[in-house]
Amino acid sequence: MYDFGSYPYPSKRFVKYAVNGMCATSSHLAAQAGIDMLKRGGNAFDAAIAMATCLPVLEPQANGIGADAFAIIWSKGKMYGLNSSGYMGRKFSPDAMKKEGLEKIPVYGFGPVTVPGAPGAWAAINKRFGRLPLKEIVAPAAEYAEKGFACSQNLHDMMEVFSGRLKNEVENAPECAEWFKCFMPEGKAPAPGEIYRNPDQAKTLREIGETDAESFYRGALAEKIVAYSDKYDGWLTKEDLAEYQPEWVEPISVNYNGYDVWELPPNGQGIVALMALNILKNFEPSRGDAASIHREIEAIKLAFADGQKYIADPKSMSVTTKDLLSPAYGQERAKLIGEKAILPQCGKPQASGTVYMCAADGEGNMISYIQSNFRGFGSGVVVPGTGIGLQNRGLGFSMDEAHDNYVRPGRRPYHTIIPGFLTKDGQAVGPFGIMGGNMQPQAHVQVMLKYIDLGMNPQACLDAPRWQWEEGKKVKFEPSFPEYLVDALKSRGHDIGYELNPGLFGRGQIIFNTGMGTLMGATEPRCEGACEAW
Repeated sequence: MYDFGSYPYPSKRFVKYAVNGMCATSSHLAAQAGIDMLKRGGNAFDAAIAMATCLPVLEPQANGIGADAFAIIWSKGKMYGLNSSGYMGRKFSPDAMKKEGLEKIPVYGFGPVTVPGAPGAWAAINKRFGRLPLKEIVAPAAEYAEKGFACSQNLHDMMEVFSGRLKNEVENAPECAEWFKCFMPEGKAPAPGEIYRNPDQAKTLREIGETDAESFYRGALAEKIVAYSDKYDGWLTKEDLAEYQPEWVEPISVNYNGYDVWELPPNGQGIVALMALNILKNFEPSRGDAASIHREIEAIKLAFADGQKYIADPKSMSVTTKDLLSPAYGQERAKLIGEKAILPQCGKPQASGTVYMCAADGEGNMISYIQSNFRGFGSGVVVPGTGIGLQNRGLGFSMDEAHDNYVRPGRRPYHTIIPGFLTKDGQAVGPFGIMGGNMQPQAHVQVMLKYIDLGMNPQACLDAPRWQWEEGKKVKFEPSFPEYLVDALKSRGHDIGYELNPGLFGRGQIIFNTGMGTLMGATEPRCEGACEAW
């Protein structure tokens, strides 16, 4: 029997080129659905939403219909940002938690569930920028769910892992029992290559498409979500869903060596990547040597120290993004970086489990889009008869009353998922993103330095071995990282270990302009990445 989970030899991917359009994400089927939208006369935004609606079907272990989403959009020479993350339900209170016998927000069940934002993102992007009707865009996803698709190795593995965890939790969170009926109806994970179907998801996706997501927030689907939440004393109410609207926001940026790197403002952690670059621009460009990597690790540590202290719903933050990204503050933080590794501490600025995809078309439209359950399949809650798996983003809140990110009704939590975008001299270079928890801003910085400072092509930027700062002086490296660099970093006081699981170093996609009227794209070698060209 062949071992389809074993890949003992290194392989190489090449940059892809296109004229009419390009779609990149972690699933070939989803990327093909995006290209199909372009061929039907749709634009990059139609293509992105086709991918975004397919991925809850094809990769439910990373995102769901009940996920959250963020996007950076380039249209007609202008940039837009969309925050489609949800807030904590109005029934929540610390006293209510105590009545439930909870001292902290649980991982599973309705406790960590906030208002889902992904369907709202699909409808909002489609209404403002799309060309095709949403019901047409969701059709490929509904067909995959109804007729089935060949299960991937990753989906099989994650079903096995998550089902084992969830079996131990169902006694305390009986609302999670429905997960097994929806995702493992035959009592086991489908084998890699086996046809897998989810007809409940097909019905829900069609209803979202036909109602422009109104049913999800103010109709029949909303009623089912709230009724199930009420049954198990969840925090969500009919009003929480009915009042929800995705928020159009202004992206934020830092100029690094002639390029503007763009992220979305908090409650997401994209500002961590920008704070690190704001520190690093006070040094010479990266050379890829030990001294450069040492500075990059130290900058990430300092940026995370501030991020974990201050990032929250903007309504709760005690400092502003302008303060955190000011050149003067970047200079002050840069002064803390010396020859040896330090333990990071937050400063005092003055005045106070995920899928990523990107798309571009021949008209110059581009989108950087990300959506996520948070941890694997999320909360483990599936609304009966709908296939709607709900995220557990409430885990991003702090339980410390003195913290900016303290959990409150109507507030959004700290979010790990971040889309990125690159411009130069006011013109779009293109979208990029690397998913994977706290690895995301670290990978954004590493990939951007490879592209801007070292002149690597997009595929080489994604192929390059990565490091991940964990805490204190602890840094994990991929086994392929050059040994001489690791040894030099050890001598600088870094506590270094190796990590064999490539998935922990993020999964990315890039689509950039070539400057010659064409597009170039790259996809992640650490997963089943796909970059489809037309």
